[in-house]
Amino acid sequence: MTAHDLRFDVNLSILFTELPLLQRPAAAAAAGFDAVEFWWPFAEPVPADRDVTAFLNALDHAGVRLVGLNFDAGDMAAGDRGLLSQPANSVRFRANIDAAVGIAEATGCRALNALYGNRVDGVDPAEQDDLAAENLALAAEAAAGAGAIVLLEPLNSAQNPAYPLATAADVRAVIDRVRVGSGQHNVRLLCDLYHLASNGEDLEKVITTHTGHIGHVQIADAPGRNQPGTGELDLDGLLAQLERAGYRGYVGCEYKPLGPSADSFGWLPRERRPSTRL
Repeated sequence: MTAHDLRFDVNLSILFTELPLLQRPAAAAAAGFDAVEFWWPFAEPVPADRDVTAFLNALDHAGVRLVGLNFDAGDMAAGDRGLLSQPANSVRFRANIDAAVGIAEATGCRALNALYGNRVDGVDPAEQDDLAAENLALAAEAAAGAGAIVLLEPLNSAQNPAYPLATAADVRAVIDRVRVGSGQHNVRLLCDLYHLASNGEDLEKVITTHTGHIGHVQIADAPGRNQPGTGELDLDGLLAQLERAGYRGYVGCEYKPLGPSADSFGWLPRERRPSTRL
């Protein structure tokens, strides 16, 4: 990839899973990266201080910067896809806000991703949407105190049929609602090119229409969600278009590697991997 000069980071909740979580930052550094992101890396919404300290130490010892972190999204392995809109999990999400923002403050992380949550049988979707807007506003207010933004993303509808945000326009509608209702202006679109492509979005049109509202970008090839070059997406061309449109943030490598993680970066020359080259 040489048509743009965007910075890359590695999502260590989907890459280097061959290793225990606290060993993954060092593995990313050994592969040439100095920026990483994670889904929520703890089992609890409010982890013990010792667990947070161990996580922070792993980042520090590896010499990598945390540039993206998910809020607690529930039991992802069991099919949960966020807590924002779920009445039964609202208390859990609100308890997690301070924990996530605290890690952002400690690391300088400036992007916190909040998954919207699946539709709940027997609950009015309008009630869920009201709750999601309220919880997003609370998260955005807390994140603003740490100089951070809150991200919201669409997901692959075929794999996540109960998740109601499928398009960039779906996310933008929620963002606009939060801005109007709360005055919070630090909620942004997480533009995951794999998820959007899987849902049939015109990616060039998404970039043209929404770049000014994009807070973070993630990539995987489609179909398959594997490393670039294994599918049909012109990721190099799309990232170049994003840069021309004014995007200057990170590009998160959030793919399922074919083979060992360390061997999956052949698409990106080693000199392009450190973000500090800019």
